[in-house]
Amino acid sequence: MIRVAEAALHRRGQRDFLTGPIGSTLLLFALPTLGSGILQSLNGSVNAIWVGRFLGEDALAATSNGNLVMFLLLAFVFGFGMAATILVGQAFGRRDVDGARRVVGTALSSFVLAAVAVALLGWILAPAILEMLATPADVVPLALAYLRIIFLSMPGLLMMSMIMMALRGSGDAMTPLWFMLLAVLLDGGLNPVFILGLGPVPRFGIAGSAIASAIANYVSLAALLIYIYARDLPLRLRGREYAYLRPDPAILRTLLAKGLPMGLQMIVISSSALAMLGLVNREGVVTTAAYGVTQQLWTYVQMPAMALGAAVSAMVAQNIGAGNWDRVSRITRSGIIYNILLTGGLVILLTMVDRPALALFLGPDSPALPVARHIQLVATWGFVAFGVCLVLFGTVRANGQVIWPLIILFISMYPVRLGIALGAYDWMGADALWLSFPMGMVATMVMAIAYYLHGGWRQSRMTAGPIDENECVEQAEANREPGGSFNPTG
Repeated sequence: MIRVAEAALHRRGQRDFLTGPIGSTLLLFALPTLGSGILQSLNGSVNAIWVGRFLGEDALAATSNGNLVMFLLLAFVFGFGMAATILVGQAFGRRDVDGARRVVGTALSSFVLAAVAVALLGWILAPAILEMLATPADVVPLALAYLRIIFLSMPGLLMMSMIMMALRGSGDAMTPLWFMLLAVLLDGGLNPVFILGLGPVPRFGIAGSAIASAIANYVSLAALLIYIYARDLPLRLRGREYAYLRPDPAILRTLLAKGLPMGLQMIVISSSALAMLGLVNREGVVTTAAYGVTQQLWTYVQMPAMALGAAVSAMVAQNIGAGNWDRVSRITRSGIIYNILLTGGLVILLTMVDRPALALFLGPDSPALPVARHIQLVATWGFVAFGVCLVLFGTVRANGQVIWPLIILFISMYPVRLGIALGAYDWMGADALWLSFPMGMVATMVMAIAYYLHGGWRQSRMTAGPIDENECVEQAEANREPGGSFNPTG
């Protein structure tokens, strides 16, 4: 029975991160995660095309403002999801599936409350935040209509994201890919229906884009839950395990202690982006629209690095849980090499085809097109450096070190990036804004490399469980049967 349970884990998509070749395993796990990211980005880009072509540049600028505000409010909750992913990964490394289910139960029940709070807070504060961002007056009504409905979709989006992250922590990257595909197809297909009012549906304008996203999120979440139980995936809860939905104090403390700094990392990134958007807004609607479209392309450029960072973190977490410290540096090195090849290749490709790519959003005759091309040429190359730092942060975060990545990001985003943007503006003009992006990314990479090589992240702790190599091996062996299979209930 135990051998059957172990085999079932692999049949249902869980990869074995603890043995075998590192490079190919990492790449095969990262590719579905990359596919999910590309689909999510494609969804945003398709929606931007609908909005830009049907409703104009003011509406496109409104969605740029609205999406950044949404990201800011998502950040804290996202940090808790990342912490849960690492805890699940370490539990799977110890072959403790029951422990992973306990983490998922506590995280899910906590996320429900957090998701509702984010939605309510976003609805209430949306007008004040748009005013704080110096959003152009003619854009505010559109941005507010879009943003408030987006907040209603937040609980579904947050819950689905958390479940997908937990599945990746267990080694399953394919299930999130399929249900991200479902969400993208629904969102992209429903956008023109609600924007234009096709068939019996009333015309909602920019609010229709947000309505389509809300429907897609909730339908995909329901389908994902049905699939998890229909396939009896390892992280599902049944019978007495529903008691795990009552938050476990020890797990909750760890999620808060590690998730809060990781959420603050997202806050630092997004608040810096919001501050930058405030500076860009002062350049006028054309520049704001150009900047918003450039961000759409940047989302694709950084997708390989984000996927590799997540894959490295999950793979390292499982090996730390199993005590396989000799594999950690090799996983990190493979992640960096893949990042340079994939992200660097995308930067080169985008430089060659930037005009037709940008024209998809703006049209070939838009006055924002040459501005967007200039922004892309000045700033995009910095994402190669930022990708290296994402891989390094993924490694140190998997062992519970979340403070130094936060400090490094704060220094690079504020003293470096905003310092360049403000300090050089008088003599460089708007180019100071665009140049600040790659300069901040290079600074992040340099500090991340220094910390990875010389910092004390290997002595950090993520859980109250064993982290010493010998203790981890003993814990893993305690869950094994004499024949070599492991007990999935710990």
